[in-house]
Amino acid sequence: MSTNSNMLRPLLISIFVLGCFATIFFMYFKPSTSWLYSPVKSLVSSNQDKSAISTKSNESVIIILLWFWPFGARFKLDVCSSQYNIEGCLVTADRNLYNKSHGVVIHHRDIAGDLSNLPSQQRPPFQKWIWLNLESPVHSPRLTGLNSLFNLTLNYRQDSDIRGTYGTVIAKETKEDFVPPSKNKLVCWIVSNWSPNHARAKYYNELKKYVDVHVYGQAFGNRISGEECQSIVTSCKFYLSFENSIFKDYITEKFYRALSLGTVPVVLGPSRQNYENFIQGDSFIHVNDFPSPKELAEYLLLLDKNEYLYKKYFKWRRHFTAHGYGPWARRLCDACAYLKKHNEYKSINDFIKWYWG
Repeated sequence: MSTNSNMLRPLLISIFVLGCFATIFFMYFKPSTSWLYSPVKSLVSSNQDKSAISTKSNESVIIILLWFWPFGARFKLDVCSSQYNIEGCLVTADRNLYNKSHGVVIHHRDIAGDLSNLPSQQRPPFQKWIWLNLESPVHSPRLTGLNSLFNLTLNYRQDSDIRGTYGTVIAKETKEDFVPPSKNKLVCWIVSNWSPNHARAKYYNELKKYVDVHVYGQAFGNRISGEECQSIVTSCKFYLSFENSIFKDYITEKFYRALSLGTVPVVLGPSRQNYENFIQGDSFIHVNDFPSPKELAEYLLLLDKNEYLYKKYFKWRRHFTAHGYGPWARRLCDACAYLKKHNEYKSINDFIKWYWG
């Protein structure tokens, strides 16, 4: 008994010590569980990478904010890709996106005289303000405080940063002779904005003494629709593409509409040379080519009787075609396309002098 007792006592003591040690070990030492969570951590890391890639890809999207609807007219904005093949553009009128917008397009005719309705928030360093205006200087209020306010211009002028012409003349893919549509009138004119002080009104009052001019539009008490306008212009041999004011490059849809519909435009606007910057000189008749409205009327009557001379004004149509430039949305898409290619800094310090002189 004594021998067995002596052997059992050390064994019990050893078991007691090991038990105490094990208790202390599990109370104060926590084994690593990384093996348990590593698949989850890999999944989270993968999702974060995907998010980063998505964010990075979105950085290539240019946001264009339209600050004012031009003249209050609303239109679809999500057309850059579907209608004009301009990708990577988000055009919006949501002012909550101001701080994220790369370009803010501001229509001049909607700016308050004291500039109080312009953005009041601080301009982000990457953002450019784009001045949009398709009116001539005489119909655009000259506002103080515009110098150094804008970074870019979107205008009909050739020296504008973003060209906003009223029409385009482009080469045809295939050459073919053009046959003008049948005509039953000699001279037509459609006008809504009438002022006896306009050069075009004075010229018309003289011209009508020598040749019959079919007149339409609000100025003459018969407002017409777009379809009616197209039908009228097509039916006339000559259309008076008279601008309401005469300024460099100010050549509006009145000119391009006649060209596109197969009618010879008789133009009153900037110089012949200025027109020839946009189209061949044998496609139109300029009032400055004649000493007076009387001589112009005589020439139109001559062309009416001479089909060969008349059709010479359509020789350009064998190689080219004319189109209206497009709606407001097209110009916003063009602004986006410009910003995708140009990220250099620019400020227009002599803006007032540039446009109003």
